[in-house]
Amino acid sequence: MIKGCVIGPRKIVLTLRKSLHAATSRPALEKVVLKFIDTSSKFSRFQTSDEKSKVMGPMKKQKTAAKKN
Repeated sequence: MIKGCVIGPRKIVLTLRKSLHAATSRPALEKVVLKFIDTSSKFSRFQTSDEKSKVMGPMKKQKTAAKKN
């Protein structure tokens, strides 16, 4: 499991490997209950177009289309 964020370009290949030593710390031994994986980034990438329009507001194309109608 990766906890936190992973830096770098968004399409970079991540290589994950097994650890060399068995993890024995308390957090490592806890059961993980995974409910949702958020694949969006905090830097201008959103899950849906609705979410993007809520955050960014109307775009130039939408404004010009509204003026024509």
